[in-house]
Amino acid sequence: MFHALLRGACARPFPKVAILVAIITAISVSSRHAHAETPQPQASAGAFASDRLSVEVIGSGPDVILIPGLASAREVWRSLAARLSAAHRVHLVQLSGFAGEPWSHGDGAFVAPEVEELARYIRTAGLDHPAVIGHSMGGLSGLLLAQAHPELVGRLMSVDSLPFFSAMYGPQVTAEQARPFADQAATGILSADEATFRAQQAQTAAGLVRDPATRALVVEWSMASDRRALAAALKDVMTTDARPGLAGMTTPVTAVYASDADGGAPAAMADGLWAHEYAALPGVKLVRVDGSRHFIMADQPARFDALIDEFLK
Repeated sequence: MFHALLRGACARPFPKVAILVAIITAISVSSRHAHAETPQPQASAGAFASDRLSVEVIGSGPDVILIPGLASAREVWRSLAARLSAAHRVHLVQLSGFAGEPWSHGDGAFVAPEVEELARYIRTAGLDHPAVIGHSMGGLSGLLLAQAHPELVGRLMSVDSLPFFSAMYGPQVTAEQARPFADQAATGILSADEATFRAQQAQTAAGLVRDPATRALVVEWSMASDRRALAAALKDVMTTDARPGLAGMTTPVTAVYASDADGGAPAAMADGLWAHEYAALPGVKLVRVDGSRHFIMADQPARFDALIDEFLK
């Protein structure tokens, strides 16, 4: 979605690296994850109620929070959650406004209020330093959560996510410089007619995942999202720079990122970008997954599962 919208809305072209552009968009659910056996929730979020997010809880054991990205549903994590629930209590987050979830906040701020609601959920549910795993925008949310509330997060894995997504414009770009492009992209989301918007999603989906069936799901999840929520979230993501807070972080962070020589980010380019953007974070563990586009959990499921198991040890 992000790539297509910027091509149509912005005067200057966005970098032509499909996987790096796809980072911001987390708008699909892989066929592997969408069609997995779905266990019945074994617990609920209790007294927690929010118009920013909802949480489904399954399993028992150490707590793991799974955060989806822009326009994505919690179902993107379904297969992983089902596997982990044998030994963990898994908290599947659904962000309001995405994939059919109601949105009631117009064009107001998206990311910061959502992060604070995640913190409130951890406190309300009485979670003890949960592991947090976030994809794309969900990874940025997890990073901001750990920066603002380090006492709440045990460890963090960001999946194909950067602390400042607009660094893809160039290493010297600032959040303020990215703002006009963010505004144009948001306008493009709100002004596109249904057919144009669907065509944009279909074009972008081809760069996000390999499987044709999954690409079709990418489009439908995006089309089911509230355009106002998409626009608000996209503006926030493009203008949120979490890099200044990296140096002071104490939460252990694993940053998993994708490389794909066939239509995605070449390894050297991906290595350079992630190393540069996470350079200030003490002890960060950078892990490249080859042969994958943005949705690593779909393109390299066995490798991803192994990384998750290592992370949760």
